[in-house]
Amino acid sequence: MSMQKFLSNQITSPLRQIARGRLARPCDVFINHRGVDTKKTVAGLLHHRLSHLNIHSFLDSKSMQPGDKLYESIGSAISKCKVGVVVFSPHYCDSYFCLHELALLVDMKKKLIPIFYDVKPSELQIMAYDKSTLKELVRFRKALEEARYTVGLVFDSQNG
Repeated sequence: MSMQKFLSNQITSPLRQIARGRLARPCDVFINHRGVDTKKTVAGLLHHRLSHLNIHSFLDSKSMQPGDKLYESIGSAISKCKVGVVVFSPHYCDSYFCLHELALLVDMKKKLIPIFYDVKPSELQIMAYDKSTLKELVRFRKALEEARYTVGLVFDSQNG
């Protein structure tokens, strides 16, 4: 066996095993959030706490690896999860990706647990996006409407 082939096997074999291990266990909870608002606060803390309770959660910054395909990884995680925790924040609806993930959760009829982080349900409004088709905007509005009328948790960062 050539040295190049040996080294290649030594590097790629563990990577394949890691990939298989990550994909083998679907997540229990998918955490949908606006990263700039909540990744280092409520979403990150929730992921950390669920991990300590041995509940496998998907948080993009913790669950994805370099080279993972964004839509494929997220779509797979949502399709396999049992529950979607949706962390609504003041700028949540500014994100096409947040709304896309929320719509996937609703389309796949996943149980939703909304967390209203420094925002009231009535303040959540869909904006038009350059990337969105009319069909997507209707889908996003339907998903947001369903989530707004689901009993959730309220968190005010000023009062704890």
